[in-house]
Amino acid sequence: MKFALIFLISMIAGVMSGEHYHSFVAGFAVAALAVGSGYWLAFRSSARYPQLALLMLLLGLVAKMAVTVVGVIWSMNANLINSPIVFSLSYLFFSIVVTYGYFKLREYQMNRRVQTEKKALQAQTA
Repeated sequence: MKFALIFLISMIAGVMSGEHYHSFVAGFAVAALAVGSGYWLAFRSSARYPQLALLMLLLGLVAKMAVTVVGVIWSMNANLINSPIVFSLSYLFFSIVVTYGYFKLREYQMNRRVQTEKKALQAQTA
């Protein structure tokens, strides 16, 4: 249900920003890269080394900001952003959506790992 709602809102926003499609896509691309790089850095080694969790979160934040700044500068130089409002709304929406997607993926991976460990423990005790 949530996936269908996200897809529907994305499609409606894409159609409504028809004249500024490049700004819409640039907002999506910059948001996806920024959130992805921040997520990758923040949760890379926090499970192995919990004492580095805060440092990795801060590094993820800095990486997200750096990718955002570089992406906006590159998009402006390439004349992809012809409507800053469409770009900023697209960036905001897809930043939230991609963050939600990454956390759902992490939750799924953790649940799968727990189930695998339970099955292995049951196999050992049986």
